[in-house]
Amino acid sequence: MIYAISYDLRKKGQDYSGLYEAIKTLGAWAHYLESMWLVDTAIGADAIVDRLKGHFDGNDRLLVMKMTGDRQGLLSKAEWDWIKKHE
Repeated sequence: MIYAISYDLRKKGQDYSGLYEAIKTLGAWAHYLESMWLVDTAIGADAIVDRLKGHFDGNDRLLVMKMTGDRQGLLSKAEWDWIKKHE
């Protein structure tokens, strides 16, 4: 199942490389937009947040949503192909 992971990182200059590496460990991933990742994983949204929340401070925001059904956007064919392959 594909989950969208979106965030606002509000502390400029902070090193978020640990967050990015943690996202990559969740499963197959795609990073097409600056502050949004798509992850194909068997774990649910609660578990994803539990694994990532240690990388955020009190000013940051995080949203994790299961991608289902209706979706559209301005992505390349290769990016849409990744989504179709993992749905």
